[in-house]
Amino acid sequence: MKLNKTFIIGLIFILFGGMIFLTDVFNPIIRPITHLFLMGSSKGKDIMFFGLLGLFLIIPQFIKKDFDPEKYLKISLVVGWVLLICGIILEILFRLQMGIKLNTVFCAMSNTMSSTSILHTHLLKSILGAVITQIIGPFVQSDINTGVGLYQYVPSIGFLVILLIPILFITLILAIRNRPWFTSFLLAFFSSCLIIGAIDGGLFGTPALVGILGLYLVYRNGFYLNKIVYKILGDEKSLEKNEAIQPAYKNRGFKKWRFILNRSLICFVVIGIILLRFTVAFAGAESDYYTVDVINPTGEIDLGDINSKVTYIDNTTNLNKTTYHIDPSYNEMELINDLKVPLKNSCMYYTVTWNAYSYL
Repeated sequence: MKLNKTFIIGLIFILFGGMIFLTDVFNPIIRPITHLFLMGSSKGKDIMFFGLLGLFLIIPQFIKKDFDPEKYLKISLVVGWVLLICGIILEILFRLQMGIKLNTVFCAMSNTMSSTSILHTHLLKSILGAVITQIIGPFVQSDINTGVGLYQYVPSIGFLVILLIPILFITLILAIRNRPWFTSFLLAFFSSCLIIGAIDGGLFGTPALVGILGLYLVYRNGFYLNKIVYKILGDEKSLEKNEAIQPAYKNRGFKKWRFILNRSLICFVVIGIILLRFTVAFAGAESDYYTVDVINPTGEIDLGDINSKVTYIDNTTNLNKTTYHIDPSYNEMELINDLKVPLKNSCMYYTVTWNAYSYL
């Protein structure tokens, strides 16, 4: 196979992902950029992003048989939506199984602290993390949270849901196959975000939204995106290739009524998901105080500086659970992170009711 520019760029991305795994020297440069679309980027997410980006640029070039890329892009959109919705359903089933409230952040304390919630799910990440730990466990650095602490609590159906990820990966490869370089790169970028979002964050996370809506953008207007870029660059060869490859899609979304409907639909989808996230976050907020349930405490627990914010303690109702009420002025994310220090090796898991008002 001829080593074209796309192949070489993809290889560079994969090698760069490997360098991020081996060293932290690039973190100050990469993290401010990737956190914009990976929602609070971490080392693990950065490695996955560049690795997937490279694979999506390289693998399609090994496929010799012709496939209809538009057909597989439509399939990818459907599979992607199903995967994201199943991730939320899995979180609900998980809470019903554990007998905990829907408006809680669940924090497993085996190994490193691993958290999950309906607003930011990590259940599928824990399954993938368990596989990675089995294969290369000794090489996984301590600052990469694989979420493996949640693995033992994942409902059985989660092992079926995660099978959608390799299916999505394959359909995305076929959707990228035989496209002009610009939309190939766009699809590789959005595909990487979508898979990362499905694993880490779920439907309400930034990566998943960027991914699924980006795929839709290319599906509706890929032909014109190519045309605009190639005209700006004066790339006549690519313009001709774009005309030859996508003649059936020139008018997609640009007939007057379809244009209006198309733009209205994507706007409603974006606004709808954002409103749904905020509705769920604020409707489920416990604004009077945080309820922290510590399960199977090993003995007396000293919460350190958090003690000054504790307004109520109950360890008499259930001997296997200690319940704390904590002042709502505490920022939710800071509280969750501050609790993991005194509760390390001191309990099986703990839950914290969320309070979206603490971010205002």
